[in-house]
Amino acid sequence: MDWLPWGEEAFRRAREEDKPILLDVGAVWCHWCHVMDRESYENPELAATLNRRFVCVKVDRDERPDVDARYQGAVQALTGQGGWPLTAFLTPEGDVFFGGTYFPPDDRFGRESFGTILRRVDEVFRARREQVAASGGELKAHVARLLAGAAAGEPAPELLERGARQMDRLFDERHGGFGASPKFPHPAAIEFLLARWWDTGDARLREMVERTLTGMADGGVRDQLGGGFHRYATDERWIVPHFEKMSYDNAELLKAYVHAYAALRIPLWREAAEGIAAWCLEILADPGRGGFGASQDADVGLEDDGDYFTWTQAEARAALTGDEWEVARRRWDIGEAGEMRHDPARNVLWVARDAAAIAAELGLDPPRVEELLRGARAKLKAARDRRAPPAVDRAVYTGWNAMLAEAFLEAGAVLARPDLSAFALRTLERLWRDAPGSGGLLRHRADAPAVATGGAAAAAEDQAGPFFLDDQVQAASAALAASEHTGDARWLERSRDLMARTLERFAADGGGLVDAVAGAPRGLLDQPALPIQDAPTPAANAVAALVLLRHAAITEDPSWTERAGRLLQVFAGSAEQSGLFTATYLRAVDWLLNGACRIVVADATTSPTLRATALAAYRPRKVVVPSATSPVGGVAPPVALVCAGTACAAPVRDAAALLGTIQAFGRRPARVRIV
Repeated sequence: MDWLPWGEEAFRRAREEDKPILLDVGAVWCHWCHVMDRESYENPELAATLNRRFVCVKVDRDERPDVDARYQGAVQALTGQGGWPLTAFLTPEGDVFFGGTYFPPDDRFGRESFGTILRRVDEVFRARREQVAASGGELKAHVARLLAGAAAGEPAPELLERGARQMDRLFDERHGGFGASPKFPHPAAIEFLLARWWDTGDARLREMVERTLTGMADGGVRDQLGGGFHRYATDERWIVPHFEKMSYDNAELLKAYVHAYAALRIPLWREAAEGIAAWCLEILADPGRGGFGASQDADVGLEDDGDYFTWTQAEARAALTGDEWEVARRRWDIGEAGEMRHDPARNVLWVARDAAAIAAELGLDPPRVEELLRGARAKLKAARDRRAPPAVDRAVYTGWNAMLAEAFLEAGAVLARPDLSAFALRTLERLWRDAPGSGGLLRHRADAPAVATGGAAAAAEDQAGPFFLDDQVQAASAALAASEHTGDARWLERSRDLMARTLERFAADGGGLVDAVAGAPRGLLDQPALPIQDAPTPAANAVAALVLLRHAAITEDPSWTERAGRLLQVFAGSAEQSGLFTATYLRAVDWLLNGACRIVVADATTSPTLRATALAAYRPRKVVVPSATSPVGGVAPPVALVCAGTACAAPVRDAAALLGTIQAFGRRPARVRIV
């Protein structure tokens, strides 16, 4: 296959040779992308047809989220579905006139073969030019409307109520989570509901948080041996996952679990958080330079489906003693018949029974069962480590690294793990050292751009863009967190400067922030996108608003609040209809309407226990103000001051008093269940 990268060369060739463009958007971690590569693109006959009749462009959706977002929208409008691999056929101008996802090499799954599709597309392109142009123009207009998707309004309290009610309607009463299968984690929704519960005392909100976090932690969607979470579950019970693991999913889930643990102290949630951190450090982390890779594949080869992560009875029994096997098979439901369709003997490990139930069944003491389970888990993990592991994408994406760094800072504080905080700071230092591009913005990748994009010319282009909004706002957010956790004013300055440049460079006509700037506007890239839905990472406009509001709380500068308010107004009308998928936006509205809790520790060097307490405690909309930025005037250290709204509590001088004040001061009375 003669693949070209996304760029002017591909469009020039398509125009000069009068050929349609085949756009293949995939990902390193995508199983069906690998399948289609092998079945079709590596097939000599199909490859010859493609090279002769088409200009073929391959795009990694992690490298170019801007390309993916626009062409996903076009293909979804055309076919009613999207995903990866994304297979789109474009005019030489870049407009879509046909597309789909996976196409098999022969007729199967109710789909025509890829060869048949190629012949038909070629015939239509050559014989029906006016129809092709009209179809492409209609789809382009649809994508423009879809991406612009901002309806102005007032970010009023009713938005929060409606968002919570919508999540309640979608809530799975039996298994937790939202909707049926396939079931994705929604960590931003968990964070929103947790804050609403804290504010209102509504037991229903707590129930949704508890059942969802516990269901995921007990399910096969969580790697019960190696830690971390797979991308989503194919069933409503959280048992059978799609086995790839993404850095951004685990970053947001780590924050959700540590915040919920800080609020409710459920040990399982601490265990889940510790597991995420352990997997990130073992599999994704660069121990020498700092930073994290992007993802881990689901599969080792094309013929398996999560075989690395799953077990037959024989495999598990061979790794364990007799007593360990008896508790392990009950704990993780390791039966003769497993859950995997491609090999019914293979089992996904999930928590089927707790230690007390196993102890009663076997006539053992619960501590003995726990001891046997620890031994069984360690031995199964060691046996799995001897298997050939799925590949890891080592690309160091700026936004996703910032998300993990901020999550590690939060986890370091809540779990009393200074090693996590230290690695987070090393990661952020690497971003500021290796990712700067033109105009003070951060590039999408902090590792070598020449290697990533193919040579010195491409590396030079990478310095100029495209730059992505997500990278800027996530890095600004993480730098702001670093300033809170360290008291180092340099991080506050870095966050402030980056946000100032972001607001200037990414400003959209009519308000809001566009997803990308610079780079040639080829194809559908001339259509501006204003991301407000969490799909799959937190919506960048909503993250920007949160960063602005946190700056306002730390600096007490109302201009930050004014900017955040204007940004949130741009989307208030459209957010009314999509509560679950605009959970990050709702969190920002919550900050705007309900205000921050400022915790000022007078001198972190003489009162490290007070600072640690402030950082580890749960309270919605909390900021821990670096003492150098806002000292407590006239009060001798060590002392801490908690302020909420327009009032401050009496200064406190010990950790227990500070924790009690954080939990109680300014808290509203409980309210009845939402309906």
